[in-house]
Amino acid sequence: MSAWLEDTRTSYDTVAGNYAEFVRDSLQREPYLSGALALFATLVEAGPVADVGCGPGHVTAHLRGLGVDASGIDLSPAMVELARRAHPGARFETGDMTDLTLPDASLAGLVAFWSTIHVPDEHMPTVCAGFRRVLRPGGVVLAGFHAGEGTHLKTEGYGGLPMRVYLHRRSPAVVSAWLRDAGLAVEAELLLDAGRSALLFARRPA
Repeated sequence: MSAWLEDTRTSYDTVAGNYAEFVRDSLQREPYLSGALALFATLVEAGPVADVGCGPGHVTAHLRGLGVDASGIDLSPAMVELARRAHPGARFETGDMTDLTLPDASLAGLVAFWSTIHVPDEHMPTVCAGFRRVLRPGGVVLAGFHAGEGTHLKTEGYGGLPMRVYLHRRSPAVVSAWLRDAGLAVEAELLLDAGRSALLFARRPA
């Protein structure tokens, strides 16, 4: 495993409990995020859908509440264990978004909610290609990320616990280009928080 992946996994294993508490009511506090997920649910109909980088499973559970057959994948075993305990009716597995083990064309949709923010630029084309591979023709990606420019090293977070992850801010144009180069059609863009966050909807052409 690459050093940045090991650092990310260890960091989120360390902060898993505090992070779960931090995001517990986040969708209730963010109507635009919950609205985007509601739209996504209508686009993918019954699923199946993968929440890639699911953390403690709050987005997966929200989608299931909207009638979507959603399951979660996360790099951190501690996050996956928390998700399984909090949402026993859903499926959660450990996995690496740079090497998804899902079958080709197996998903109606894929969510990556602030889960690519630690992926180095040079690995993003591989990640986006993997997203396209696992989507059915017509399948939809919903990607959320920190918008802007620049990278900084985060060494502490969520209750002051130690972390070692790089946070990458990217313009929607850059992320859109990666998605298009992977063979996905970007259909919509939404800026949030005065442009500090972004959502992109993209589709694998039928």
